[in-house]
Amino acid sequence: MLRADKLSKIYLSPSGNVTALSDFSHSFQPGNITAIMGSSGSGKSTLLNVLAGLDTPSSGSVFLADKNISDLPEKERADMRLKSFGFVFQSFNLVAVMTALQNVAFPLGLASVAKTEREEKAKGLLERFGLGHRLHSLPYKLSGGERQRVALARALANNPDVIFADEPTGNLDSKSGKLVLEALRDVATEGRTVILVTHDVGLSQLADVVLEMHDGMLVNTHSGQSSTLKEKQVR
Repeated sequence: MLRADKLSKIYLSPSGNVTALSDFSHSFQPGNITAIMGSSGSGKSTLLNVLAGLDTPSSGSVFLADKNISDLPEKERADMRLKSFGFVFQSFNLVAVMTALQNVAFPLGLASVAKTEREEKAKGLLERFGLGHRLHSLPYKLSGGERQRVALARALANNPDVIFADEPTGNLDSKSGKLVLEALRDVATEGRTVILVTHDVGLSQLADVVLEMHDGMLVNTHSGQSSTLKEKQVR
């Protein structure tokens, strides 16, 4: 479980301090997709960066399996991000000169996995997302939906506990976006924690939990459509 406890983030400025995040607390459950919503400047991106250990809070803590990751030295936080977290970005962030296979295998290389093993695992992940025929394609030869699925495969390379997705369908058409959402749902079903930032109301409705942010504060928490469907299935 990833848990945030009274997180605040204040940026110092000559014209006055800016509070980007204020007293945020929430527990993100494994097996769930949690959507973070809010207008520009609401604190969504700041929250994502602090939760992921890309930035440190001004106060409060982030816990992963009861370990306080906010107080870790940068090197230890970097190791944790490599092994425990996966990232999917709106702009894909694929290495342009690497094939799909090489992009997915890249984080495995950083984790010192042998070349043969990392290529086999990368191939398996790409095949899982319907990209077995695109192993040796460079990013510019892939559609937006294909690039995002490569990015998701790369995010899963080191078998992370948590997936962070920042506007994962923002640059995609509706058909490609649906494929990416289905892939994220599949990932959550495996017992991983999926946290995504989105402006898309339709996308948020497919989440299990929706967090609404305003002026750096959590102002509302409610169940998404997926949670409602689960409850009906249980009944």
